[in-house]
Amino acid sequence: MPFLLVCIGIFFGLRYKFFYIVHPLRAIKSMLSGTHGGFKALCLALAGTLGVGNIVGVSSAIIAGGYGAVFWMWVSALCAMSLKYAEVFLAMRYRRIENGEYHGGAPYYIFDGMKKKIGKGLAFFLSCTFALLCVINSLTTGNLVQVNAVGSLLPVSPLVFGIAFAILAFVIIMGGEKRISSFNSYLIPILSCFYIAMSIYIIVINFSQMPRVLSLIFSDAFSLKSAFGGALGYGISRAIRFGVSRGVLSNEAGCGTSVCAHASSKSNDAHAQGCLGIFEVFFDTIVLCSLTAFVIILAGEGSENNPMSLVLFAFSKFCGGIGYYGVILSSLLFAFATVCTQYFYGVEALSYITKTRLSKNIFTSVFLLVLTLGATIPMNLMWEISDFTLALMTILNLIFLLFLFKDTKN
Repeated sequence: MPFLLVCIGIFFGLRYKFFYIVHPLRAIKSMLSGTHGGFKALCLALAGTLGVGNIVGVSSAIIAGGYGAVFWMWVSALCAMSLKYAEVFLAMRYRRIENGEYHGGAPYYIFDGMKKKIGKGLAFFLSCTFALLCVINSLTTGNLVQVNAVGSLLPVSPLVFGIAFAILAFVIIMGGEKRISSFNSYLIPILSCFYIAMSIYIIVINFSQMPRVLSLIFSDAFSLKSAFGGALGYGISRAIRFGVSRGVLSNEAGCGTSVCAHASSKSNDAHAQGCLGIFEVFFDTIVLCSLTAFVIILAGEGSENNPMSLVLFAFSKFCGGIGYYGVILSSLLFAFATVCTQYFYGVEALSYITKTRLSKNIFTSVFLLVLTLGATIPMNLMWEISDFTLALMTILNLIFLLFLFKDTKN
């Protein structure tokens, strides 16, 4: 998957002449030309991606892959920007209007874009398969990962925490896409500003140490650790594996999930919405994930091997109680926003397969049940399930993007 993401990301980047890097002001101007509906869709998409991937995902990548994993998160983000643009552009191009609302995403562009190439029957089967994976992903990465990672933050039993979390989520998700989108359009900007301000404060007071931090990231990214049994370069492969894996978990670019949020936009400008998709990846990984990584490296790993404990240790070392409880609050709210948004993704994917009310009710019940029990599942198993689901979705989506690359440009 890392190889596919980087290579195909570069391919699409060359197709777009890396306009978002070569002409960033032009990309920003296009992004700002979008409507208010486009911004709400961005907030909905950000709510789906700004979760524990930005906090626990970063620390788990550092624990497992070393400081060099941060470099590969950056690489994956730069390559993923072009993939996100292509996904959003296709989602806007092939979306449909039903009852006055827009619906779109990977299943839609897989079917409509591929049916003339491989036939309607196979295209429908593949689109439904991908939609089913989206449903599973909403139950794992968008649900299980979130509640499990933050389940130990409060002094209550995991089961009690899961029940309370599920009840609060039920209140929001029962309002449908409009309530979820409206909730996130207020929460995400405020929450992001708070987390950024806290992180920047730590970086500023330790600014003299930043050259050392950057040196550790770059040197560790290309370090060849001792070879044994033909495993030359294991250090690099480990950093790439966890860096790119957590990068995808964080910004979801290339896996075809968050584009249904962009497809719901009231905007009719696919290019402008695509630029908002690029900003989504930039803000999610280049900004927030980097800030988390910088604070962790500045603090030093200490003896913490648990991802959440490591983040809490890092922020509390510099900000005391404000840092400790600030991370807890940020993690809880980021996770909550992600859960609500991922429920919307799951419902959208399920409605592509079947629009019966019974299927939606069953999915809602299973979603809330998983949310209730998610905090009790072992963390290692949780990450393996989410990694496998995301990897499978990403590989399939990248293949379809390659087949449809001619449709991803005005």
